Amino acid sequence: MSAIDILAPLAGTLAAMEDVPDPVFAQGLVGPGVAIVPAEEGDVDVLAPLAGKIAKIHPHAFVIMAGSVNVLVHLGLDTVKLEGEGFTVHAATGDRVEAGQRLITWNPGEIRSRGLDPICPVVFMETTATIDYAKQPGEATHASDVIAHAS
Repeated sequence: MSAIDILAPLAGTLAAMEDVPDPVFAQGLVGPGVAIVPAEEGDVDVLAPLAGKIAKIHPHAFVIMAGSVNVLVHLGLDTVKLEGEGFTVHAATGDRVEAGQRLITWNPGEIRSRGLDPICPVVFMETTATIDYAKQPGEATHASDVIAHAS
């Protein structure tokens, strides 16, 4: 199997998963990965980190499956409480998507103003592939930069 590039779904600064202020993510209960602290305060398009099939999409999170790689992107912590308010979804469960395709638009500054943390865990859940990280915590990333390789 050839390596699959995993792209940053949005711009920001990488953070270690264990530094995510939510024990479910920090303890790796969902799976290993990294998190991104969003760089922008206005409306931000969240992009597909890899090509594949959307297994599930909610306004605040989505899972893309691509063979041995399953990637969960969660937009902020406890954002499920917003019941979709402040998020615009541009795709549907079951859709096949390309890497870099716009999936959701949201405003991290608005999330922060509501007292919620806009940090975005990018989790490799139920992934059997080997993950090699291309960027490390503390590094800045642009949307669509390669942050990891799965092989």
